[in-house]
Amino acid sequence: MPKYLIKARYSVDGIAGVKREGGSSRRDVVAKTAESVGGKMEWFYFAFGDTDVYVVCDLPNNAAAAGLAMTVGAAGGAMVNTVPLLTVEEVDAAAKVNVDYRKPGA
Repeated sequence: MPKYLIKARYSVDGIAGVKREGGSSRRDVVAKTAESVGGKMEWFYFAFGDTDVYVVCDLPNNAAAAGLAMTVGAAGGAMVNTVPLLTVEEVDAAAKVNVDYRKPGA
């Protein structure tokens, strides 16, 4: 199953919710949300800086990942940035793809 890195930044309301309900509550909600689209949360970490939460999930496909991100964003508690993750084997296969490309100015 494809893996995705999900980076979330809480809104003011989202931060208030974390303060009220606690971090473990958010972790549990994210795990249940991933399961609702046929996936599984692998890990969940809070952080400092521009990103408040880092999550890695196994999700069935890009449509499930996009649907999850749109639903979370539309709820207003956090903005989500989803990054597809590639295995080493996928990168090896990608390196062997024959691509016809010309760089600008060449």
